[in-house]
Amino acid sequence: MKIAIIGTGYVGLVTGTCLAEMGHRVHCVDVNEEKIKILKNGGIPIYEPGLEELVKKNTANGSLTFHTSLSEVIKYCDVVFCAVGTPPRGDGGADLTYILQAASEFGKLIDKYTVFITKSTVPVGTAEKVHDAICKELAERNVDVQFDVASNPEFLKEGKAVSDFMNPDRIVIGTKTERARVILEDIYAPFAINNPSKILSMSIPSAEMTKYASNSMLATRISFMNEIANLCEKVGADVDSVRKGIGTDTRIGSKFLYAGCGYGGSCFPKDVKALINTGKENDIDLRVLIAVEEANQYQKSIPLVKLRNYIGALAGKKVLVWGLAFKPETDDIREAPSQVVVSSLLYEQATVYGYDPVAGDNFSKFINTEVTYPSAREHFNLINKKFDVEDFDALILLTEWNEFRNIDWQTFKLRFPSCSVVVDGRNIFKKQEIEDAGMKYFGIGK
Repeated sequence: MKIAIIGTGYVGLVTGTCLAEMGHRVHCVDVNEEKIKILKNGGIPIYEPGLEELVKKNTANGSLTFHTSLSEVIKYCDVVFCAVGTPPRGDGGADLTYILQAASEFGKLIDKYTVFITKSTVPVGTAEKVHDAICKELAERNVDVQFDVASNPEFLKEGKAVSDFMNPDRIVIGTKTERARVILEDIYAPFAINNPSKILSMSIPSAEMTKYASNSMLATRISFMNEIANLCEKVGADVDSVRKGIGTDTRIGSKFLYAGCGYGGSCFPKDVKALINTGKENDIDLRVLIAVEEANQYQKSIPLVKLRNYIGALAGKKVLVWGLAFKPETDDIREAPSQVVVSSLLYEQATVYGYDPVAGDNFSKFINTEVTYPSAREHFNLINKKFDVEDFDALILLTEWNEFRNIDWQTFKLRFPSCSVVVDGRNIFKKQEIEDAGMKYFGIGK
């Protein structure tokens, strides 16, 4: 099938590339000329494991092309996926400006039946606004062109987006007509060839709600476990044991029960706020989600609380922060705990060294003058002393990259003798190893 994708961010680029990989002819469109230039030259503007290879492969064989205007490709396409951003408004609701602009552009250009599919995360009722925007443009053109609007929310994890798309656990499609439903099911048939029941067809409002409800449930599990972790510390329990105890209950399961320093990223924080806002617009107070958001914001400060309680005033102290991305295998720092921790350290007049295998450049755009960024991944070798930081008073881990998991703490202490405390915001270190090396260890819920 001939497909256009509007927007080449995480969702749009992964969607377009993976659809091309499965045999569709895909045209990716973005108004950012620099981004399109990078893609045409064989690069990618984001960090996502496995994506660059697929982009190069499908660009080379002609299945995937890149453009700066929908007008260049619309006449060749049967469907248009809209994967533009929906940033949060000041009240927490989703800003639909870019989606409605895309819908208007679609209405100005179509001259045959085409399906407009919202891939972006949008609140319930967005499809109706999209439909109205397209109808307005058709009326101004005084033409009668049939079209359908559909919803196809994404469920991709950054760092595993390619594998999630190619091997989905479910594919949600929301349509209003049989014609649109058949087209979407045809698009996704190759991804569900061994299990057609993966494709879940439903109404458009149900599909829109499914995305928000799914992310909000996962965020709820994370905040719930973080609350339990904080209580565990007070009563002498170990959150890892508690996690295993409840995770083996088949009614609960073990996923998203790891305690830590809060969730971040482009989805959970924004989607929880947006669903709360949708509730308010419909006179429903979503009290559980309000508490989830409050708990998560508090949790991001926990590593600092632990550090202050042990080391005292932070003014003049040198602190190394490991992990700036909101999760491993991505360079995304949106809503990351590192933003709260580093900003607070600087406010309290500490000297901050921030290291992340891939997110350092992005973080330096967030704070570009007051943080020292040590050398990148290829130079990170404590044993050979190539990690270019002199010494520091404390280490805080915020992102559980694999390269942080097997540290020789005896060598670490010899290399950095002034370091007296390690705050493990993701519970990946072994307390005994750190304390045997002569440093104090603090985890979450331990």
